Amino acid sequence: MIKVLVTGGAGYIGSHVVKALGEKSYQVLTYDSLVTGHPWAVLYGDLVEGDLLDAKKLEEVVSDFRPDAVIHFAAHIVVPESVAQPLKYYVNNVQGSLNLLSVMAKCSVKKLIFSSSAAVYGIPDRIPVPEEAPLQPINPYGHTKAMVEQVLKDLSAAGEINYVSLRYFNVAGADRDGRIGEGKEDATHLITLATRAAAGKRPFLSVFGTDYPTPDGTCIRDYIHVEDLAEAHVLSMEYLLQGGENEVFNCGYGKGYSVLEVIKAAKKVTSVDFPVKYEGRRPGDPPALVADSQKIRAKLGWVPASDDLERIVYSAWRWEQKRPR
Repeated sequence: MIKVLVTGGAGYIGSHVVKALGEKSYQVLTYDSLVTGHPWAVLYGDLVEGDLLDAKKLEEVVSDFRPDAVIHFAAHIVVPESVAQPLKYYVNNVQGSLNLLSVMAKCSVKKLIFSSSAAVYGIPDRIPVPEEAPLQPINPYGHTKAMVEQVLKDLSAAGEINYVSLRYFNVAGADRDGRIGEGKEDATHLITLATRAAAGKRPFLSVFGTDYPTPDGTCIRDYIHVEDLAEAHVLSMEYLLQGGENEVFNCGYGKGYSVLEVIKAAKKVTSVDFPVKYEGRRPGDPPALVADSQKIRAKLGWVPASDDLERIVYSAWRWEQKRPR
């Protein structure tokens, strides 16, 4: 049986990947600090509570489990927080990744799927943005992801690792079976916040910036359902295990929606006219990010199952109404 170690597997995206792996009968071990993750979100395999900064414990776990592949989440992801607390992000996202890679080298584990981000592109020169676009991040979060990608390139050139780096665009939605979804009380994803406002769990939804160079003045993003993203991870892992070469793939649908368009869809799906508060721009937000995802579709045969904004919002709304508090 193929063994897979998932760092950060108790978090929002990681837990959906653990679920997808478990449903395909892979043997899964989740390693998570539980700072933002939840034990209830891990539906398959075992869970070990631990931090990537605890290199000793990490090495014990990897040495004992002997995974065939590692899928690496376990990162801080909030852009404004990264601007305010950059050291927190460099220590966790970069040093934590270096610890993991060092342990993998010691234990002769050579297959890695890395959770990267569209934030590595900064403000791209063209939309949709292709994988070969220059990396020019504009916030510390994006810099940490670009740094780890460079480390992976250097390690692979030395023959020490084979990897797939997945650059996510805006992840949203929840498990279609309603068992897991975004669990953080301080979540920052727009669709999550909209459904919480609709459920009366937030007094209003904030819109940060209405003067961007976009048709309605609000930021445009490519929203991808979390289960389609989970499938991209499984396909990437299978590709590596079958001898695939190092790759970088964008994960998005190739079309964008503005903040106001998302709010309109959320109000329609929930039938709630929740309050909206307009505020100034947040630091580190590019005006538009939309994926060119032709490469992953062609190379891995990835076919999104939930490429529909209202369907994404509905799954998030269904989850929010039953989310554990």
